[in-house]
Amino acid sequence: MEREIDPRSFRRYDLDGGWIVLVGKTDADNDELSLNFREANDYWFHVEDVPGSHVLLLNQEGEEPRRPILHEAAAIAAWHSKGRKAKKIGVTMTLAKNISKKRGAPKGQVLVKSRDVIRVVPGLPEGN
Repeated sequence: MEREIDPRSFRRYDLDGGWIVLVGKTDADNDELSLNFREANDYWFHVEDVPGSHVLLLNQEGEEPRRPILHEAAAIAAWHSKGRKAKKIGVTMTLAKNISKKRGAPKGQVLVKSRDVIRVVPGLPEGN
């Protein structure tokens, strides 16, 4: 079942192979994307140590994204951050099930249980 995506809340990027990347527009959208909208096996991205949007790569049932798709999603996260002008920047990547929120934490602030970091050049997919 396909999830209903509200274009007022999230930016959407369509990648090769039918992969969809969603990007929060505000702190409240980031919370919605990271805590409510996401499914456990979506991939979650956020640039390291710099303010930026929360980004989800939506899972495709029975498929694992290949490395170029993960890098493209990470590059989108880097683009939608204060690190946009960096030549290369570290981006946290984890499954969405590893994201939680501490009670009382400000909107847009989450806890990451386990993660990988990939270094990418900030950018958007062709045609966006």
